[in-house]
Amino acid sequence: MIFIIAVLLIAGSVYMYYNSKKLGLALKSKLYILGAALGGLLVLYKIFTVVPAGSVGVVDFLGNVSDNTLKSGVNLVNPMANVILFSIKTQEIKETMNVPSMEGLSIQLEITLLYSLDPENASKIYKSVGENYAEIILIPQFRSVVRGVTSRYDAKALYTASREQLASEMKNELEKLVGPRGITIESAPMRQIILPAGLSASIEQKLQAEQASQQMQFVLKKEEQEADRKRIEAKGIADFQEIVARGISQNYLQWKGIEATEKLANSPNSKIVVIGSGKNGLPIILNQ
Repeated sequence: MIFIIAVLLIAGSVYMYYNSKKLGLALKSKLYILGAALGGLLVLYKIFTVVPAGSVGVVDFLGNVSDNTLKSGVNLVNPMANVILFSIKTQEIKETMNVPSMEGLSIQLEITLLYSLDPENASKIYKSVGENYAEIILIPQFRSVVRGVTSRYDAKALYTASREQLASEMKNELEKLVGPRGITIESAPMRQIILPAGLSASIEQKLQAEQASQQMQFVLKKEEQEADRKRIEAKGIADFQEIVARGISQNYLQWKGIEATEKLANSPNSKIVVIGSGKNGLPIILNQ
């Protein structure tokens, strides 16, 4: 439409320019030149189309959609064709919904969907769905998958570490539905899960009891290890004493007594040494 208007503007400006020159209207003829230049700029604008970074362009010429998409940058196109831009960046959808659990409880779930459009399938999406493909096929399928997956888990699983497995199942099931149409699912992280007040309190109490039980098992295991350590230590001491007892003889003790007597005799300290008066002939030492 813009191209047709531009051509008409150029043709009309050129026609009026020559008429003005014939009539001697120089000032008006200059204005018509400006009009023709403006029309020329509009023609160039339609011939050369700029596709922004992170986008692709789908060429629609009078209802005939090209299978080849325009890449980012400057592209030469049919000036009468319409170029529809599609973002191929990662996009986000935030949803807050009430979902059922396996027990039939209603749980409030805040979840995010990260997705992107496959650039090779942009023309396919445009022809089969349209520009608002997210509202038409992605969001309804996403909501359906979320409710279907949560209904297979009990409330406790949604509240604990199983939520990662749950998010992975949501992503895989949604990929099967929208992947063939050219939509890439990146992740479906859950931001917040709000359980009924009574159920939340009971789950927290149960988790605390499980943690206390695990802590007690840890303490018992530690005490068992300490008891084993003490038994090993006692056995080592007993073995040491037995070895030492076997190595100490009466002759050895007498010899050590003689060595001690010699050292005392050579010591400058004041003392009295009585030789041979102790039991088994060992010295008796009397301090003065």
